[in-house]
Amino acid sequence: MFHASQLTFHVSRSTRFFPLPFSLFLLLTSFVHAQQDPLLTQYMYQKLEFNPAYAGSREGFSADLVTRFQWVGMEGAPRTLWLTAHTQLRNPHIGVGMYASCDELGPTVDYNVMGTFAYRILFPGCRLAFGISAGIKYYDIDWSALNPKDPGDIELVSGTRNAVVPDLDFGIWFSHPRYYAGISSKHLLQNQLVVSGSSPGGETSFTRLLRNFYGIAGGTVALGGRLVFIPSVLVKYVQHAPVQADFSALFKLLDRFTMGVSYRTTQALGFLVAVEFGKGFSIGYAYDVWFNPLQVHNKGSHEIRIGYETDLFSRTRMLSPRYF
Repeated sequence: MFHASQLTFHVSRSTRFFPLPFSLFLLLTSFVHAQQDPLLTQYMYQKLEFNPAYAGSREGFSADLVTRFQWVGMEGAPRTLWLTAHTQLRNPHIGVGMYASCDELGPTVDYNVMGTFAYRILFPGCRLAFGISAGIKYYDIDWSALNPKDPGDIELVSGTRNAVVPDLDFGIWFSHPRYYAGISSKHLLQNQLVVSGSSPGGETSFTRLLRNFYGIAGGTVALGGRLVFIPSVLVKYVQHAPVQADFSALFKLLDRFTMGVSYRTTQALGFLVAVEFGKGFSIGYAYDVWFNPLQVHNKGSHEIRIGYETDLFSRTRMLSPRYF
């Protein structure tokens, strides 16, 4: 996701954009706080997206599809689609997986495809894993969507419409039947994208893919009557942006129904529900309310998740239920 400050400097410094699409794009990106990775309220189900060492931690095959519509009702608002899949191999020390995402914001779209490998050290009653993800990021910019006053502006004429760069992530994951913790860093290569030029043949750096750092932790507390409390926290940091944290409190009943709330320090409150069906299928939904200047311009954010889980190797030692 691009920085609004960089876009303003490299594009609008010589071009006047009055139409609504571009105005909304600047307004939207100004509230992203330079966070390059998209937001995810149901992060507790998508740990592989943030930490490659999580691959194989569910001891069977696990897949999740999540779609998010942020700031519904605002033109050019973010829309994101994630797909993650991972499994432990016959060798219990090895986990493999992949994740792919498509993130749209105004005239930009960001595709990400990563393959993941994790090596797990098995201790009595706990696991320590180290993981790495490698793949590509593909950016595309639809300059025509900006609808400039001067279509012949050199910034747009010399603008590159797409760019592909390699990407690399690393993570460490520790898990116990009652709690877990992990740290990771994404975009280790910090590749620079050149997508516009100030003159024909002259290149101008538009944005750099900065390293994003993540810390995640959570656990379970049995409350009796087949009711389980599942707290968790996700902390994110990227250079030039304030630290952002998501605090979540979920309650799971009868190993099937889950509901709870999540608070994001960028002034957002989320409400989550999930249901687990038979044969490994589950579905979840999250709704976010924002308490910032964008609140009066949108109808909140919606997030839908579909999950599936199975034992590929017909083992009998998979824990059931699994909370993380």
